Amino acid sequence: MLLNIFEELFTWMMLFIILLNISQRKFPHTDKKRKATILIAVDFLVVYTFVALTSIWSLPAWLGWVFPVLGIAAIIIFRRQFWPFRLHCTKCGKRLDYNRVIGYDENLCQDCYWEAHPEEKALEDAKKKTPEEVIEEKFVNADKVDDIPWDMWEPTETCVLTYVMDPENSKVLMILKKTGLGAGYINAPGGHIELEETKTEAAIRETKEETGLDVTDLEERGVLRFQFKDGLRMLGYVFFTSSWSGTLIDECEETRPFWCDISALDYSAMWEDDRLWLPLAMEGKKFSGYFIFSDKIMLDSKVVEEDEDDAE
Repeated sequence: MLLNIFEELFTWMMLFIILLNISQRKFPHTDKKRKATILIAVDFLVVYTFVALTSIWSLPAWLGWVFPVLGIAAIIIFRRQFWPFRLHCTKCGKRLDYNRVIGYDENLCQDCYWEAHPEEKALEDAKKKTPEEVIEEKFVNADKVDDIPWDMWEPTETCVLTYVMDPENSKVLMILKKTGLGAGYINAPGGHIELEETKTEAAIRETKEETGLDVTDLEERGVLRFQFKDGLRMLGYVFFTSSWSGTLIDECEETRPFWCDISALDYSAMWEDDRLWLPLAMEGKKFSGYFIFSDKIMLDSKVVEEDEDDAE
């Protein structure tokens, strides 16, 4: 009778254990549980073998019950090896799903597992990221200008700066920024390019709004690319002109304009990058600038002087 029971269970038991062991292979950190399924299979096989031998050799029937008892006793004595499975998270007590019951030796829920294995969570998160998100991370995480794939870089904001010179080129019109990005800094008049507006039109409009002057004959001398650690990507076009008319306003809500001797420019009151390219621009040279900023702190920079034909 006992042998018949084992014969009926043996095939299904072994098939279940084999399938269980195979399914465990897809989970990391599951060595103990995979070994446990093998130990259970070996224990069941040994018990079945001795029960079968008891029947074949016509040994006393009671002896056939000894081996199942010994098999169960072995599981109880060595339960840490035979039964590392748990139904609840060992850290927070949350009910585990089927995959975590049969896999993952730590017996942790998903949240506790990610906390214990941050490197795996980072890899999993990376798999879920779109190509655009991966590229965005390259921009934000870069600490060096040369680490940024500038051919893939696209600005989130586009703006203009206009340096208005006096006829003798001894003075330049500057503004004290009162609001927005760079508040408290000295800069040239400028702002964002609006929709359906050219960069030259934006330069003329922004100069009028912030200084009251009408400018003409603008010359583009440089292109600035700013990558900020918070994700802001700003493209700036730098214009110069000595042609203007009108009356300088005292100040507006955003700025206070003033004429400044070029020799007296206070670079300490300006963005850090200005000292790297503004002297070149003042000399009439074309350039491209690449900068990485964390808030108002410049982390890295690169300024390339360009030939007339190569300038953007």
